[in-house]
Amino acid sequence: MDLRQLKYFLAVAEELNIGRAASRLHLSQPPLTRQIKALEEELGVELFVRMARGVELTQAGEVFKEEATNIRMLVEAAVDRVQRTGEGKLGRLDVGIFGSAIYDIIPKLLQVFRERLPGVNVVLHTLNKAEQVEALRQRRITVAFNRMMQPEPDIGRELVATEALYVVLPVEHRLARLESVPLRALDGEPMVLFPNVGRPNFVDRVQDLCRQQGFEVQVAQEVGDAVTGIALVARGFGLTLIPESAAKTLVVEGTTYRPLADAPQAVVDLSCYYRATDPSPLLKSFLAVVREYRAGQRAD
Repeated sequence: MDLRQLKYFLAVAEELNIGRAASRLHLSQPPLTRQIKALEEELGVELFVRMARGVELTQAGEVFKEEATNIRMLVEAAVDRVQRTGEGKLGRLDVGIFGSAIYDIIPKLLQVFRERLPGVNVVLHTLNKAEQVEALRQRRITVAFNRMMQPEPDIGRELVATEALYVVLPVEHRLARLESVPLRALDGEPMVLFPNVGRPNFVDRVQDLCRQQGFEVQVAQEVGDAVTGIALVARGFGLTLIPESAAKTLVVEGTTYRPLADAPQAVVDLSCYYRATDPSPLLKSFLAVVREYRAGQRAD
């Protein structure tokens, strides 16, 4: 028995007339009659009673019609799922995350992606840079978000955003009176920097920017993430710099944020990384969302 025979049987069972069923299937009557006879012989039961004006289902035929209908629905659902998966509309997207972008940009991208492709299950994994690269190569994740990753020949990169940096100050700090803070004004100020793993990283970016202004950062603390850094600023441990995405979303009592006044080069990139040889439609669909977001940022 094959799916074609089930299709033929259901056509006859629904039409209750061999001629109409044959017309619906674009067949002549004799081949359809032979297929139904072969199916009855294989099952060892009569499925139809031949009548003067057509056919009627036997009791066994009624049961087989119900089961065949269920099988048809399952097959159609399977075909639909396979086709949607092949088009990148169904499946699972494993995403590596790390750093301050999770507070603003990454959730926005994932929200758009989920609204566009609700059949895709998005699973997040917190991984540092080395772990992200390893997970991409082992196919445990599809994409990863990070900053300042070293180029790898087998890892593709899509720029997501270029973010301005903001200085985080205690509300009573003398620089908090300014609408914007010159980067040079941070000379001699104790700084809380993050993250403390995965070099080169944001710490190195801040140090490079300060050297361009002619001074070395006075590092008071190196911590794991932006939240910890801002919390220490609130308790007087020093100042810190954060990307704009963190400044928009992280509010810690006792702190205030100011843009930098004299350092247009004080920006940091956020990128989406993926296996360069990954041909999956799911990846293409996600990168399309990333590119649309980037285009919107440029337009703004």
